[in-house]
Amino acid sequence: MLNHKIIDIIKTLQIATHNLPRRWDGRNAILEMKEGGSRNWRQMEWQGFYFEFLCQSNFEGILDMPGKKYGNTEFDAFSKISWDFKTHTANTTSHKVIANDSEAIMNTICDYGYYGLILAIGEVKYNDEEGTFKKWHDELKGGISKYEENRINRGAMSRVRKTEFTLSEIHFACFDLVSLEQCGSSFQKGFRNADGSARREKVLINIRKIPDQSVIATQSF
Repeated sequence: MLNHKIIDIIKTLQIATHNLPRRWDGRNAILEMKEGGSRNWRQMEWQGFYFEFLCQSNFEGILDMPGKKYGNTEFDAFSKISWDFKTHTANTTSHKVIANDSEAIMNTICDYGYYGLILAIGEVKYNDEEGTFKKWHDELKGGISKYEENRINRGAMSRVRKTEFTLSEIHFACFDLVSLEQCGSSFQKGFRNADGSARREKVLINIRKIPDQSVIATQSF
């Protein structure tokens, strides 16, 4: 049974989310991260990093950030249990969210009983056919990244960039080993990095299969 102190933390976090903006404009979010000293303003998938940036600002004093570290894996926050901040696009055919390192999640559940996920869900808008947003972001970064150069050299297609995110709800979920098994699967198992080394296996959570008892609270916007 979930400790009442964790439930109290979630209630406090839920109140703190009232300060979060509902509409996230990609340009403004990236500039805000850049000016705020975030190292992740250059990242293509800006919405997840912007949510992390917002959580760091609004959850200060409620959660310790960053959280516990297991090997090279560091959770986003800690208070009674380890927490991660994630976003999910509502207007997509996929209903799966990539969580953290599998081994680290198993270890933190064994240590503290649960693993916490704070999940922001909303609809996104995408870049126009001319790629205006991507061109703007590349110019802001001072040019394309090494990763982008390698993609071009491989002849691979560029992903369509998200330009706006409209927040609809935030779920506060806590998983023990049993509930995580009901909605989680492996991701990156058997994958290799560019240097040939094995990638760390991650947990992939199907949000439609999260047990009702694992969703402790939901904040709607």
